[in-house]
Amino acid sequence: MEGIEHKTITANGLNIHIAQKGEGPIVLFIHGFPELWYSWRHQILFLADHGYRAVAPDLRGYGDTTGAPLNDPTKFTIHHLVGDMIGVLDAITKDGEKVFVVGHDWGAIIAWHLCLFRPDRVMGLVNMSVPFLPWNPNGDMATMLKNAYGEDHYMSRFQEPGDIEAELGKMSAETVMKKFLAYRDPDQIYFPKGKGFRYSPGDTPVTLPSWLSEEDVQYFASSLQKTGITGAINYYRAFRLSWELTAAWKGVKVMVPTKFIIGDHDLTYHMPGLKDYIVGDEFKKDVPLLEKVVVMEGVAHFVNQEKPDQVNKHLIDFLQKF
Repeated sequence: MEGIEHKTITANGLNIHIAQKGEGPIVLFIHGFPELWYSWRHQILFLADHGYRAVAPDLRGYGDTTGAPLNDPTKFTIHHLVGDMIGVLDAITKDGEKVFVVGHDWGAIIAWHLCLFRPDRVMGLVNMSVPFLPWNPNGDMATMLKNAYGEDHYMSRFQEPGDIEAELGKMSAETVMKKFLAYRDPDQIYFPKGKGFRYSPGDTPVTLPSWLSEEDVQYFASSLQKTGITGAINYYRAFRLSWELTAAWKGVKVMVPTKFIIGDHDLTYHMPGLKDYIVGDEFKKDVPLLEKVVVMEGVAHFVNQEKPDQVNKHLIDFLQKF
């Protein structure tokens, strides 16, 4: 990671840590759960070498970003998260300057809403793993997935404050990170009470995929050990409130040039109705400037880390159109 600069931005009541490298048009990278700026390490180096300024923050509740009230999930709504990104953009851009945005997982959710709320700040968008999910009058995502998959589904288990923290606290930070990052089953993640990860209970050893080193795991784990996981889990606990607060955007389309990338082994791809939505016509109706959907064969959730060279190629091909 030589040459990557680290600095802190004071914005939206937080001290937001960013990692950056390069000069040129700005590309804002927004990470997902349970990750860090470090998830974008391959993309930061690549784009810096190709004439771009790559900027990747640690999100609210993660890593070296501090100041979020971890005991209050209501401070983790989508409005807070987008507000944090606007604070970062205010600090790193000139007046009127638009940026490219790249998001994955929760970072994709934030990026969709950044484009929904503030399209004036975004030149183009590349999102991964989570498609745009228009406001649904039937309820929020956590409630609908509980109805579909039951009480043991990870989003259901994430709802009760302290519950999943106690479950994961029985394992080392290294084990927790390995079990999350190495997961590549199209099925959902379940946490039966008292058993931890259903697919890999307790301290069952995890074989790391080739794209993830022990050094990588240690970087994530050392941060998790320091911050705990409550901040990251609070995003899910705020789903209901975010749903209530975004009702005014019902039917609003994302009007930003967009490319979308997902792996066909990604558990998101196999959630109810999402595969048909992604590859069918409805996605394009909600994101009219969607230029391309890329479904990568044999690739799981952490697509930008698992296949960095392919993802980098998709990124540069999109960025160079502008």
